[in-house]
Amino acid sequence: MKKQLFIIVFMMLGLTGFGQKPHVLHLTNFDNKKVHFGFTLGINVQDFRLTHWSPIGRNPVFSEAEPGMPGAGEVVKTDTVRSDIASLNPGLTVGVVSNFRLGEYFDLRILPGLSFGERRLVYTKNGEYLPVYDVYAGNNDLRYVSVKSTYIDIPVLIKYKSSRLNNQRPYIIGGLAYRIDISKTGEEDLLQPKRGSLFLEAGIGLDSYLRFFRFSTEFKVSLGLNNLVGDKPVEQREYYSDAIKSIYSHIFTLSFHFE
Repeated sequence: MKKQLFIIVFMMLGLTGFGQKPHVLHLTNFDNKKVHFGFTLGINVQDFRLTHWSPIGRNPVFSEAEPGMPGAGEVVKTDTVRSDIASLNPGLTVGVVSNFRLGEYFDLRILPGLSFGERRLVYTKNGEYLPVYDVYAGNNDLRYVSVKSTYIDIPVLIKYKSSRLNNQRPYIIGGLAYRIDISKTGEEDLLQPKRGSLFLEAGIGLDSYLRFFRFSTEFKVSLGLNNLVGDKPVEQREYYSDAIKSIYSHIFTLSFHFE
């Protein structure tokens, strides 16, 4: 019994000694800098939150296509046309980090950059699949409407950091971002969301202090605040856009910051 007790005490002392083993701290004065810079790489997923006119005739701007025009007889005022995201496709985000120290636990961060992504919308009419016709596409019977976006990102965020634990420091972040979609140029596009949008952003992350730089992993949610319903297409079927009452953009980003 004494032997077993001795072994248990010895193991506990060993574990205690291991837990108290000093860690080599890196970049101990890094967080005292008034200003520092870096760059960021990330993976984003772009989504839409959609509401629809049901039936489509409730939309005051909807009018049935005249005989001989694209879409004539395909959708009438009593039909319910809906669009949904077919799949979530990963995109790329790149940017510059500008960090301004506000205090021991708070930073102001401005992260201008570019985000590339795509949303794919499928349509139904009265619950059944509705083909997508695009007179300017090589294939006139498409499976979905592709909405490709190239955003100029201008986020302004407040970062709240916990106390540093060895070489780790978790944090939360929140603020606003304005994005301009510079890829929107075609009046013939079946769906033409507005170019500019304001976003509410919130996220969590972890700072890791390495020997020569700080590496951060961050997950952030961006929720669009303004309705993006835009213009109708020119010389195309209008019911793909007329069916939509509101479009709000949502973006989910996993970022890797190097500072």
